[in-house]
Amino acid sequence: MITDPERTPLTRSFFDRPVLEVAPDLLGRILVRATPDGPIELRLTEVEAYAGPVDPGSHAYRGRTARNAVMFGPPGHSYVYFTYGMWHCLNLVCGPEGTPSGILLRGGEVIRGADLARANRPTSRKDADLAQGPARLGTALAVDRSLNGSDVCEPYTSVAGEPGDSPFRVLTGTPAAAGLVRSGPRTGVGGEGAVHPWRFWIDGDPTVSPYRAHAPRRRR
Repeated sequence: MITDPERTPLTRSFFDRPVLEVAPDLLGRILVRATPDGPIELRLTEVEAYAGPVDPGSHAYRGRTARNAVMFGPPGHSYVYFTYGMWHCLNLVCGPEGTPSGILLRGGEVIRGADLARANRPTSRKDADLAQGPARLGTALAVDRSLNGSDVCEPYTSVAGEPGDSPFRVLTGTPAAAGLVRSGPRTGVGGEGAVHPWRFWIDGDPTVSPYRAHAPRRRR
């Protein structure tokens, strides 16, 4: 039985809310990644919200595809996509089923399993940058497309409170104080989607990634 309130897994009702409510509320929560070698735990410090059909920056803006199908399903599942031919990025689906909203996990502090995260990211020069940015976060947690659609709200199967069958859990943790939560433009989003201040982060935290505006690709 889990007795520590900070170790209580978030339920599906937490994710079954509008994306702009869920995104800042994820800051300070603990993401648990179960691996064969043990868990890696991450205190979330930076996220971005994507609001589906009303958001040109969203993968679901133009409708359902094989790639984004999980975003249209029940809330509380993972959405993993591959980008730039190199990186896997981890998102959490939220909002009512059929409303394809998602939250990109952009940064966090590794608070458990740092040795495993370092093994996944041997080029990291310090622990603060192990999961600083979505590509680094995905690499540190050994995320790939096989984890797409994982249920982060699946009940525990262990009486000790360790992760069961699902590779991900989100625990209550200590939510970021409202006075420390900042918002601004999303990193690398151009066009109409650039105007939305839907990136949220904990002010002053060293694991938050630097902001970079969208830079159009040059034609050769």
